[in-house]
Amino acid sequence: MTRRYEVVYLLDSALEETAINERLARFHALLGAGTQVQVNHWGKRTLAYAIRRHDTGYYVVAQFEAEPGVLPEFERAIKLDEGVIRFIVVLMEEEVPAPVPVESAAGAEEDEE
Repeated sequence: MTRRYEVVYLLDSALEETAINERLARFHALLGAGTQVQVNHWGKRTLAYAIRRHDTGYYVVAQFEAEPGVLPEFERAIKLDEGVIRFIVVLMEEEVPAPVPVESAAGAEEDEE
């Protein structure tokens, strides 16, 4: 059963955009043939604090559907790449239902009388 995932990459800002796209293509190829990946480049951002002596990073967010069994090799490849400063893979849950408004306590007391 395929599940929907989202991954956020924080890449070295010194990398060229072609190098970033090559890395992303290599990572996403590990998800399997025919896997559609929606990639959103956020670009270079200043970090709130230095990570491995980097003050800026290049952010990329990707969403995809894949089998859970392919994630260990996918994450292993990302960890081994020196151009990746940080990353996180998150399982996206189904659509969140709309909250149901709760009646006020005063309204509930009036109904009891």
